[in-house]
Formats: sequence, C-alpha cells, structure tokens
Amino acid sequence: MYLVIGATAFFGRQAVEELAARSGARVRALTRTPDKADLPASVELVAADLTMPETLPPALAGIEAAFLVLPYGMDVAPLLAAAQAAGVRRLVFLSSGAITGRAEQQPDVIAQYHRDVERAIEASGIEWTFLRVLFPAINSLAFATQLQGGDVVRAPYTRAAVSAVHERDVAAVAARVLVDGGHAGRVYDLTGPESLTAAQQVRILGQELGRPLTVEDLDPAPVLEQMSQFMDAEFLAALFGLMADAVGKPAPVNDVIEQITGRPARTYATWVADHRADFGG
Repeated sequence: MYLVIGATAFFGRQAVEELAARSGARVRALTRTPDKADLPASVELVAADLTMPETLPPALAGIEAAFLVLPYGMDVAPLLAAAQAAGVRRLVFLSSGAITGRAEQQPDVIAQYHRDVERAIEASGIEWTFLRVLFPAINSLAFATQLQGGDVVRAPYTRAAVSAVHERDVAAVAARVLVDGGHAGRVYDLTGPESLTAAQQVRILGQELGRPLTVEDLDPAPVLEQMSQFMDAEFLAALFGLMADAVGKPAPVNDVIEQITGRPARTYATWVADHRADFGG
C-alpha cells in the first residue's frame, strides 16, 4: 500500500489521484480532516496529524512506500520514527530546488530546512528518493487576485526566469517512483520544459484568457517589507533572493520528467489552460 502525506495539499492531492488511477494500486491518504478531503472513492482516508505523533502509527501500518509533502518548518523526526517502527521501506520526499548540492550548510533558510529534512531521512535507514522543485507553476496563482481588478500584474522581479513545473508532472514522477522502485538514493531536479520570465508568463496567461495583460515591475524592498508583516520574514527574504538571482539569465531546463514518466513535461501554456477557472476564465 502507498501513503501520501499532505494528501490535500498541492502536489499531494495530485499524487493521490495519479496513484488511484493506476490499476491495482492501493492508496492511503493522510489528512487531518478526512470528511473534507474530496479524494477518489478508492482511496483509503486516515485521520492523522504530523504534530501529534500518537496519531501516526495507524496511518503508517502496512505501508510499503510513502510520498512526503511537508509544510515548511515541520519537524520530521516523529514521522520518521513512526515510519521506522512501522517498517516502511521507501520514502519519496518533495524537496526544494534551492538546495545547493548535498552540503550541510545551505545558502538560505528554504534550502537549509529542506536539506535538513533530507539529511534526517538519509539517517533513518529507510530507502529514499528526493524530488527537488524550485519554482512550481502554481506560484502564478498569486496573479489571480490582481486580475480581478484589472489587466495589470504588478510584481517584483518580472525579469526573473524560471522553468515552472506543472504539479501534475511532479505527481506523475512521484507516483512512478513510488510504484516502480529502482530509484533508491537518487536526487531528481524537476523542471518545466522552458525558461520563461514572469513577464512572458503573464503574456501567455493573457493569450489564454483573451485579455491584454501587461506587467509592472515593482521595487522589491517595500513589497518585502509589506509581506513580512504577514509571513515569515526569513522565508520571504530567501524567496526574494532566489528570484533576484534568476534575473537576467535563463533558468535551467532538463528532461528528467520525461525520462521518468515517458512523456514530456507540460508547458506553462498547458498549466494556464488547466487553471483557467482560477483566473475567472
């Protein structure tokens, strides 16, 4: 049986659906609120909370492999202890492309947290695979609120280039790695098939929505100050640093998704078409 931890979050939900669509795959979804999960009927729902270790053993019982989609800052130690006790054989962790190699000390808090989780998994003795994603396409959902009030997207670093990854591709890779095996000790950097700046993404978005969208580049400093009133300041500073580093140079692009799944990574235009309703289309 396969377990998805973070089953109602982005990437987790899609991984559940990918696994459930596979003939013969038995899937269990860990969620704090099973009554609100709205997952495929064939999926076994189990109520558990990562912050309450006593709820984890029933969720992990009989599990061969688990996909971990963790909230930033979550202490992974209780989960790993429960997985060891339950005899879980393989873990697939959705990590961050901000990580630099496998160094112990990382350049920012985002990379450091995810590398610390990776190191804890490595030390657990459980077979592991890491999927590193830097800029998921779902980041573009931040444009949706602005577009309710007009045709201008205002954001810092609109010239930063990213290879945005469709969540369905990440889920497809996770499902293949979970079910097939043969990926022990591998670190996969997942990218989309193209390097696009935020301004280019907005242009594609406008074409799909049939709207003459434009972009306005904002000074990052006041945006960072304002957002830090509501979000973790160190996390935001790290995120802004990653975007600043992406300005003026193409984003890395690879074919890892195609190598693992057998189909090319979805384009950003495909992502926009799949999320048209999120933008009022």
